[in-house]
Amino acid sequence: MPTQTFINSIISFKVLQRPQFAILQRAVFPAYFGIQTAVPVVLALTYPGGGGRVAALPQGISGILHPANRWGVLVPLTAAFVTGLTNLVYFLPETNKVTAQRRQQEVKDGKQGWDKTPQSKEMKTLNKKFGKLHGYSSLFNLVTFIATVVYGVHLSARIE
Repeated sequence: MPTQTFINSIISFKVLQRPQFAILQRAVFPAYFGIQTAVPVVLALTYPGGGGRVAALPQGISGILHPANRWGVLVPLTAAFVTGLTNLVYFLPETNKVTAQRRQQEVKDGKQGWDKTPQSKEMKTLNKKFGKLHGYSSLFNLVTFIATVVYGVHLSARIE
C-alpha cells in the first residue's frame, strides 16, 4: 500500500505536468482509499485462527477479538481500517474541496498556485491547508502500512 503514496505519487509528480498529475490523483485515490478501507475488513473476516503458539483460537471476527490477539491482530487491523476510512471519507473530500478552491483562486490571481512568484494571501492560506491535509493523509497511509506489517509479522510468527 505504501507504493501509491511513497513511490507512484512521487514519480508521477516528477514526470507529469501539474494538471495531469492532479487528474491522475483524483482518479486513483477513491479506489486506493476504498481498497485501503476494505482490506482490513476482509483480513478480519478471514482470520485463520487455530494453530501456532496459541492453539484453538477461533477463526474470523471471534479470533481477532480474542484477548491473545489484541496487539498482534485487533489493534493493527482496526488502525488500518480507521486510517483508510478516514482517508476515504474525510481527507479525500476535503483535499478535493481545497483543490477546487485553489483552481478558483488561480483564476482570480491570474497565475498557478505553484508559481514561484509571490502568491496572494488567499492562495497561501489554501496551499497551507492543502499541505496539512496531504501531510496527514500521508501519515495515515504510513500508519496503515505499519499496521499491516505488524499483522503480517503476527501471522508469520505462527508458521511452524
